[in-house]
Amino acid sequence: MSENVVRLHKDTESPTDPAAVTTLTVVPDPEPPAPVPLWVRSGHALKTAVTHEHTKTAARVVARHGLYVAGGARIVARRTWDGRTAARYERMLRAAEAAGNYEVAAEWEERGQRFREARHRRRMDLLHSPVDAAKGALVGTGMGIGALVALGVVLAIANKDITDVITPLMAVIEFIRLLITVVQVVWGPLITVGPFLALLSLWAVGQHQQAAPQWALPVKARSGEGEPITPSIVVKALRDLGIPALRKAIDEMGDVGASMLSPIVIAGCGVEVDVTLPSGVSTDEIQKRRRKLAENLTRHEHEVFITIPPAARTVRLWVADSGALDEPIGPSPLTTDETLTADYKNGKAPWGQDLRGDAAALSLYQRHLLITGLSNQGKTAALRALALWLALDRSVEFRLADLKGAGDWAMFYGLATVLIQGPTDEHVIEATEMVEGGVREMERRLTAPPGTTFPPLILLVDEAQVAFMCPLVDADKRPYGGSKATSRYFMAARKIHNQGRAVNVLLWQGTQDPTDQNLPKLVREGAHTRASLALGTESQARMALGDKAVDGGAAPNLLRPGLDKGTLVVASDGITIPAGQSSVTVRTHYIDTDTAAEIAERAKALRDGVTTLRAIDRGEERDPLADIATVIGDAPRLLTQDVLKRLAALNEDAYGGWTFVDLKRVLDGTGAEPYKSDGRMVVGRDRILRALANRPEADSASAAE
Repeated sequence: MSENVVRLHKDTESPTDPAAVTTLTVVPDPEPPAPVPLWVRSGHALKTAVTHEHTKTAARVVARHGLYVAGGARIVARRTWDGRTAARYERMLRAAEAAGNYEVAAEWEERGQRFREARHRRRMDLLHSPVDAAKGALVGTGMGIGALVALGVVLAIANKDITDVITPLMAVIEFIRLLITVVQVVWGPLITVGPFLALLSLWAVGQHQQAAPQWALPVKARSGEGEPITPSIVVKALRDLGIPALRKAIDEMGDVGASMLSPIVIAGCGVEVDVTLPSGVSTDEIQKRRRKLAENLTRHEHEVFITIPPAARTVRLWVADSGALDEPIGPSPLTTDETLTADYKNGKAPWGQDLRGDAAALSLYQRHLLITGLSNQGKTAALRALALWLALDRSVEFRLADLKGAGDWAMFYGLATVLIQGPTDEHVIEATEMVEGGVREMERRLTAPPGTTFPPLILLVDEAQVAFMCPLVDADKRPYGGSKATSRYFMAARKIHNQGRAVNVLLWQGTQDPTDQNLPKLVREGAHTRASLALGTESQARMALGDKAVDGGAAPNLLRPGLDKGTLVVASDGITIPAGQSSVTVRTHYIDTDTAAEIAERAKALRDGVTTLRAIDRGEERDPLADIATVIGDAPRLLTQDVLKRLAALNEDAYGGWTFVDLKRVLDGTGAEPYKSDGRMVVGRDRILRALANRPEADSASAAE
């Protein structure tokens, strides 16, 4: 196209000046786009219609219901074939052989042989049945006609009418004619409707068995979310685990693969089933594929637990209902029953629920305790719940060190005789001396006369890893932390583990993120009750619970950090564990700090009054009489042995070696000498206070004022 140029002339002095000429270029209109061919537009529309979700859904519905009929026909044919042949016995025989169960295989072979013999007899009887049927029909017809004629004779005599002789016979003939008429009327519609009824029956069978490909099933059925656990689902999940020997054995079993399974029973918020593995498949191979097995069962990994029951080559599967483990459990009985008390020797602490939904109670009698796990998973709450229950037994004494110092144990002030709270090295020193004081008390009890009974003494150290990692050394160059024979905290813990339970001196420890450095092997293996919250690795799980528990299926490393708070895997003879298992998973009741304080107040009301020593003073001049008044607290009187024990806890350096003679020496001449009450030597609070008030220095102070 040629370019159109319009020249605009202006009045200038030099018309020939090029600047005086302005050129305007007129841009032509763009050419309209070529029209889209009709076949292209039709193709796009067809593609949109075909790929639309509504179209897919409609096609899936049509295919599903059509395939239900085909699947139902296949199922009915298989059932008919099984009923008429020995195929069922052959499948069971192959399944037993594949599982290596030859006794059962021999039994099925015998059953199959009996079935074949019975079938042969039936077939031989068919050779004689036509003749027998003809004879029976002829005899039956003759007898029937004779009976009808005889009846007619009776009627004729009664009615005095000879024609009544054939009346019964004619009535029967008329009835037969009526039946033929009815059949003629019904037969046509029946022939028309019959095939539809047959198809409907096949559809119902197929729909009940979900006999359609996975892609054609409804969305919920395709996802399998919340799908009930059935034998076929379990067998298919095992077959698809990727274990060649297991897959081959199940394929050889065919439709009777469920013979590997025990009955599926309801167990709490899930179901439980034992699986007898075929020869050549180990239980360890199944345990290592827990995640894949859970996904094959349309569950999350934390909803499937694999344990080893007593039977050989058997694994026990517990499969939770979908989402059931994310639902909270009920409140602790400590919070709902204000009349609840504890019994150290015969009672069990209500700790939570197991996976079956049954109450999980723990016996604390003469058992050292260790609870570990990652940070912020509920360790302190689980440990505190046990201590709160046991505090309701007034005979139990607590000495407590919280090396976190966040106030989680503040409610034990006035309940524990020693309460240390703080994360510093100074607090570690105090906690170490507290445990060493427990060692001396243990040794004193061990040397007591035979038959002497002792009240329980619980030495509780929360965040014990802080003590094991403490870098300080004392004046004798002995480290407070570490795991060597010179380590003070380590050796004190070991001594109590070795002999403490015999005289009711017990050590409870709570730690986090266990390693060989912050939880030495000898200490963790000295605990009778070992429990673990969520952990990061299997090696940590073995540190927390021991090799036996982990090899038996315990897997705290598979708990979900943050989501499974308060869920513990427990290895202990103090809790009910299913037969053949080495651990049990417990979902503990959560007791918040305010509620814990209320429970602690109930425990304090059961006692005469406990003086809590918050810290241990070292390196300063001691006043024995004032210290005796301090340890007696609000109690009207205190046994002399308890006074000595509390003085040692107050200051180990000053009073750790004191005996009754030393106590008597200090109190002689003060008017506060020990005296007998109910046959036992005690020290009276009022007498001590009078002795303090009547001391010469007290009089001098009053005069100065």
